[in-house]
Amino acid sequence: ASYDPYWVKRGWSRRAPVKTGSRIDTPGPFARPKAGTVMIAGVAWAQHRGVDRVEVRVDDGPWQEARLAAEDTRDTWRQWSFPWQATKGGHTLTVRATDRTGTVQTDKRTRTIPDGASGRHSVVVTVE
Repeated sequence: ASYDPYWVKRGWSRRAPVKTGSRIDTPGPFARPKAGTVMIAGVAWAQHRGVDRVEVRVDDGPWQEARLAAEDTRDTWRQWSFPWQATKGGHTLTVRATDRTGTVQTDKRTRTIPDGASGRHSVVVTVE
């Protein structure tokens, strides 16, 4: 017999695969790092597909490729890092991931319900 699982009854999608995503863990929001080399780092994920690439953008500049840590399996989160030559002033740091199917993390923000949030993570910092 067909039935709706409890999460469908609560407004969630029946099937909601994990979307390709990434986040910045350091520096944190509103951090005040010193000018010079600042390590930007975080994690990326693409369940069942694996993470192929992570890129970082500073303000409206070009996307720059981050260094990826070793991958245990396609289903594990993957750490990444990017050494940024930070200049004084306010900056917005943004990250995006690309999975092994070539799908780039969308910049379209959606709410969590019904099938998971999406969008690109960014943090604002002030370099001193």
